[in-house]
Amino acid sequence: MSALPNSGLPILPCACANLRRAARAVTRMYNHELRATGLELTQFTLLMALNITGEITQGDLGNLLALDSTSLTRMLKPLARRGWIEVKTGKDRRQKLFRLTSKGREKFEQSRPYWDRAQKRLEKALGEPEWNQMGALLAEVTRAGEGT
Repeated sequence: MSALPNSGLPILPCACANLRRAARAVTRMYNHELRATGLELTQFTLLMALNITGEITQGDLGNLLALDSTSLTRMLKPLARRGWIEVKTGKDRRQKLFRLTSKGREKFEQSRPYWDRAQKRLEKALGEPEWNQMGALLAEVTRAGEGT
């Protein structure tokens, strides 16, 4: 096993293991920054996605975040209980539509500076060229993984 440059961490032979390790480390950092808001990164991400998309079906939200329906339902319930999201039936009675409430938008905006701080920490740690490459590369990795 070789080590990552400047990190001392070994490069594992499994791409998935390397991605999951990175995701856990980054999630811990974001959760640390968001702690004062009472949100975890998963909750902030849902609020952010709904802020960007407006009203969206559960299926489309799941596709956007690469989440299965069961996981997404479990993650959305606490946000609905807190009054941060609104759920309504779509054209088809089986279809659910989600959107932020004014209370949810307020929570998102209140939490955003903490999220920004985590973003800036990661960008500084990576450096600008790697930061700029990361988003495109991760989108390609996601597309490659969805080919199953």
